[in-house]
Amino acid sequence: MKKIAVLIVSIFMMQQLLLAEAIARPARCVVVSNGAQAFNGQCEFSAENGGSFSITPVGKSTFDGATVISVSVTLPGVAEVRGLTRDGINSRWGEAKRSKTDPACWVGSDFKICVY
Repeated sequence: MKKIAVLIVSIFMMQQLLLAEAIARPARCVVVSNGAQAFNGQCEFSAENGGSFSITPVGKSTFDGATVISVSVTLPGVAEVRGLTRDGINSRWGEAKRSKTDPACWVGSDFKICVY
C-alpha cells in the first residue's frame, strides 16, 4: 500500500514539473524590426526544451504582424526565429544570436527580441 502511495505522489509531482514548463508566464517583451520598435509591453512567455521559447503579445494583437514569435535554440547562443501570422503563415525571421551585452535579447540581421 505504501508503494502505491509513493508511486501516486511521484506521478503527481512529475506532472506538475512538466506542466510548469508548458505554462505561459507573464513577461515584458521588446521587439525591434528594421530598426524600429515594433512592440514594448506585456507578453506571455512559454519556455521550451533547451532554452527555446515562444512569446505572445498581451494587449496588442501582434508583434509586427506576428501573433506568436518562436525562438528555437539550434546551438548554444544561436537560434532560429519564426513568427506566426494571423493567417497561419509561419514566416522565417532568420537566425539570431544571443546578445553578449544583454542576455535577455536575441539579435538577428534586421530584428531584436528581448524578454525580461
